Amino acid sequence: MSAQPRIWDIPGGIHPPENKAQSTARELENPPLPARLILPLLQHIGSRTKPVVSAGDRVLKGQLLAVTDGKFSCSLHAPTSGIISAIENAPYPHASGLHEPAIILESDGEDRWAELQPTPDWRSLEPVALLELIDSAGISGLGGAGFPTAAKLLSRPDHRIDTLVINAAECEPYITADDMCMRHYAAQIITGIQILRHILSPEQVLVGIEDNKPEAIAAMRAAAEGEPVSIIEIPTKYPSGGEKQLIQILTGREVPSGGLPADIGVLCQNVGTALAVHDAVVLGRPLIHRVVTLTGAALERPTNVMALIGTPIHELLAFAGLQPERLHRLVMGGPMMGFTVDSAAPVIKTSNCLLAGTIDELPPPPPPLPCIRCGLCAEACPAELLPQQLHWFALGKDYPQLERYNLFDCIECGACAYVCPSHIPLVHQYRAAKSEIRSIELQHSRADHSRRRFEERQARLEREAEQRERDRQARAERAARAKAAREAKAASEKDTPAPVAVAPDLARIQAKNSTLTPEQKQLKVAASTARMALQRARKQLAANPDNLDLQAQIPPLEQAYADAQRAFEQATSQEGS
Repeated sequence: MSAQPRIWDIPGGIHPPENKAQSTARELENPPLPARLILPLLQHIGSRTKPVVSAGDRVLKGQLLAVTDGKFSCSLHAPTSGIISAIENAPYPHASGLHEPAIILESDGEDRWAELQPTPDWRSLEPVALLELIDSAGISGLGGAGFPTAAKLLSRPDHRIDTLVINAAECEPYITADDMCMRHYAAQIITGIQILRHILSPEQVLVGIEDNKPEAIAAMRAAAEGEPVSIIEIPTKYPSGGEKQLIQILTGREVPSGGLPADIGVLCQNVGTALAVHDAVVLGRPLIHRVVTLTGAALERPTNVMALIGTPIHELLAFAGLQPERLHRLVMGGPMMGFTVDSAAPVIKTSNCLLAGTIDELPPPPPPLPCIRCGLCAEACPAELLPQQLHWFALGKDYPQLERYNLFDCIECGACAYVCPSHIPLVHQYRAAKSEIRSIELQHSRADHSRRRFEERQARLEREAEQRERDRQARAERAARAKAAREAKAASEKDTPAPVAVAPDLARIQAKNSTLTPEQKQLKVAASTARMALQRARKQLAANPDNLDLQAQIPPLEQAYADAQRAFEQATSQEGS
């Protein structure tokens, strides 16, 4: 075993009570098979999946239920065998409390697998083939926002990944899902990491684990013996499990503002994702379950379970002995970054913890007081932002200043609000400001798109009008030549000199057209466009004489045509005078 590699410190950070021992007193458990599973079509960052099944279909465990829709999407598979009863809006674990389209699966109790295609000799496969297996298994990140794993592994060509970081820090209080995962599946996790190494070919692989997980560290080091994987014990500090923060701790590199880890040659994956990669490649099993922490003082027996994706939350709470009279607030995730959920919602791929807290554990926040400019928030911020300034700009809705002070570098860890003596809900203010800025940017984007479409349409109409004018002039010239030819022929037949009056007419037409200034040509095109618009409206009114809207359009169009024609005539008359 090599010596402990060097580690760096991160700015800020806090040390809230860990409260992890409650849920690690028991072994990893398997709850009863649910009678009904709710499988939302959106369980990751990106676009919803598209169902390939219908109500009434019978499916097997592991069978494909919904396919990806675009690059940033993850397929969805049946966690057990049964019948699809509906595809409809259903409860969804999100802070908004809104429902999402979901596939409803009624279990038949048999838990029969579909035919799997394991790949134990995965080393013989090319990276592209392994990426296809990971993509088809529907794997998304199990430790954060749920970024599709295959898409994350496909870095841009200009990105050379020299360091693979495995995030096993699990810094949030109460959550022990990754801890128990490493204790029970260390060998499989190391195999999953080796598969990721085979795909990326990094120079080094670093696994960061906080030092409050001695059993997990021992299990991982034993499993990684002889492998080119460094198991690094890091000091316990929140939020060391943030992606950018862990990269800085393990490598000393800082992800640039607004940038990605790949910009500095690093790619980060969660330890649970590595286990899912092992299952997908070696066993041929899609992502249909995950380890979930069930904790909080409102539970009689806090524990960790291997839960099927789609299991209703209330069934898992009942398995852990929920005491409803003690439950004050149900949180998905930890107390720092989690959010309140309805127990009717299901577990999804990003659900790592269910915290059933009492009023003593999760008391309602006291009323906020004015900021006293103590600076504690700035000291605690791991992103080295100025939370106090962001607070004032957020209150004043000064969005340019918020962006200038790098609001979007905020990871919403809650450290600033945790140390604030005035109990100001800073993270809520930042989250609302981010949403407002995104909404404004979307509106501007749509307005720019509409403006470009209008300008392109106007340019197209002008080009068409100019082309019609050129065509008309060409027709007039051809008609003049034909008339001259006819008259010349008639004169020759009468043995009289051919009339020459047409030539001056043709010359006059050509001279008139050639002497128009660009401004006069533009006015002429505008008049032609207005005339065509008026003609179209009159035709429509003739076909629908009782249409009041069409009747109301005629006078403004007539006036627009008259004004455009008058402007053109005035411009030409002034030129002639």
